Amino acid sequence: MDFQLLLLTMGVSFILAVISAPLLIPLLRRMKFGQQVRDDGPQSHLKKAGTPTMGGVVILLAFTLTFLKFAPVDNSFYVLLVGTLGFGLIGFLDDYIKIVFKRSLGLTARQKLFGQLLFAGIMCWLLLNNGHSTAIEVPGTAWSFDFGPWFYYPFIVLMMLAISNAVNFTDGLDGLLSGVSAIAFGAYALVAIQSTSFAAAFCAAAMIGAVLGFLVFNAHPAKVFMGDTGSLGIGGAIGSIAIVTKSELLFLIIGGVFVIEMLSVVIQVISFKTRGKRVFKMSPIHHHYELSGWSEWRVVITFWAVGIVLAGIGLYINEGL
Repeated sequence: MDFQLLLLTMGVSFILAVISAPLLIPLLRRMKFGQQVRDDGPQSHLKKAGTPTMGGVVILLAFTLTFLKFAPVDNSFYVLLVGTLGFGLIGFLDDYIKIVFKRSLGLTARQKLFGQLLFAGIMCWLLLNNGHSTAIEVPGTAWSFDFGPWFYYPFIVLMMLAISNAVNFTDGLDGLLSGVSAIAFGAYALVAIQSTSFAAAFCAAAMIGAVLGFLVFNAHPAKVFMGDTGSLGIGGAIGSIAIVTKSELLFLIIGGVFVIEMLSVVIQVISFKTRGKRVFKMSPIHHHYELSGWSEWRVVITFWAVGIVLAGIGLYINEGL
């Protein structure tokens, strides 16, 4: 493994993001691609209305150029590319429809689900043709269970849907998802190296550089938001890396912040529909802390810290395999 090339990939991706963002932000502003803010959300967010969104294009552009340039073309190369860009494309269409056609919901739930199923299905087809193992390893143990293709691939589809949506829920505060995802990608880069999944390592490195470069402009107060273009693309990349490195269950730890965010939404919905009561002041849970009096920056820093701790625990457990 050429670690210098891996660092170069990260650095080039970072530079591309830092260079392209100032070029894209004025363009998005002129095209009136501004963020729409929910009236029922934290009142402090109302001032963010009109901030350019769809900045995830910067992330995907920086990622794609560096990944295509530096990553080795092995069995997992196209799986990673389809997972990242496919889900990013769904997010782009969602953002575009929201902004251009003034439809607050963007793609319908069925349209979005169809797109996610389509690209997850393509990934499964590529994995099947590459002879991908259908065994699922239990983190921290030597145990693995081979579920066979009839159970494993439906599990992969559900996993991609769950991860992409969990990551999407996490995108709600300035710099929150950029920072948390950079931490997760850092952990997965090490997992990929340990599992000799070199294309996955380069995928993680390219995404680290891209999201950190974007964070320069997305940190509080954000000059641009990534939109679903970025969040679904990031989710697709994380899910793809987890799959090709055979660390599917390890995501529950390394991606623990995303899991917590999704669970908070699920708990809130179930509680309200069954009891008519809310468990949190607002979901996803990062808004609960905001409405509890925490500053936006305090919430973001805390979630970053939790992400670092969980990534460390995940890597520690992975070492024990």
